[in-house]
Amino acid sequence: MAMLEGKVAIITGAASGMGRAMARRFAAEGAKLLLADLQVDKLEAVVAKLKDAGHEVISESVDVCKTADVDRMIDRVLNEFGGLHVLCNNAGILDNLTPLHDTDEEMWDRLMAVNAKGPYLASRRAVAHMKDSGGGSIVNTASAAGTCGGRGGAAYTASKHALVGLTRSTAWFYGPHNIRCNAICPGAVMTAMASSFTPHAEGFERYSKYFPTVPPFGKAADIGDVATFLASDEARYVNGAIIPVDGGWVAY
Repeated sequence: MAMLEGKVAIITGAASGMGRAMARRFAAEGAKLLLADLQVDKLEAVVAKLKDAGHEVISESVDVCKTADVDRMIDRVLNEFGGLHVLCNNAGILDNLTPLHDTDEEMWDRLMAVNAKGPYLASRRAVAHMKDSGGGSIVNTASAAGTCGGRGGAAYTASKHALVGLTRSTAWFYGPHNIRCNAICPGAVMTAMASSFTPHAEGFERYSKYFPTVPPFGKAADIGDVATFLASDEARYVNGAIIPVDGGWVAY
């Protein structure tokens, strides 16, 4: 039997990169999917390929920072698929290695909104449903920056630390309701977002001396594989885990 047969899952940030890799693997393992993103054209291309392969997939244009968008996403998956077993809070943005003294309020607020408030809004709705329906799994995409101080800029690091805290709190409070919550902490993964950003000059200079310590870049599929395990019943005794998927980067 496929690992996610009979499961209904939401994946945010699903139009590319790690979210797209999760979607492909989840679908291959039998899940019904609602895929969410603001990059509508890219999202629809992902959905079309999965549908052509015979999978049950719907999509929503969702700004994860907006309560109305998140509520619409949750309501739709419940109405069309009749339940929700897995929530992957994967949508996220970078701060391009911007140090604190150059982090303006707009950047700070935007990073905290997407990377921390978004997962809070979706998780709040998800646990309310999962409590009444027998449980479920929440998988948060954090970062190596969520456990270390030298893996991103100030706002990004703070937002991912916040997500790690939310993960642990959710796991502790809702474990008795058969709701598991875990976080994946990717390291250097080759995605379009990671390869296209323009780094802050001073931040880049500070970080560049440590770049030789970074293991070879991982693939988005490496993250999708771990997310699939955490979403499945095979991870039934894994709760509150903060899992590095980084080739050993944070071991240094």
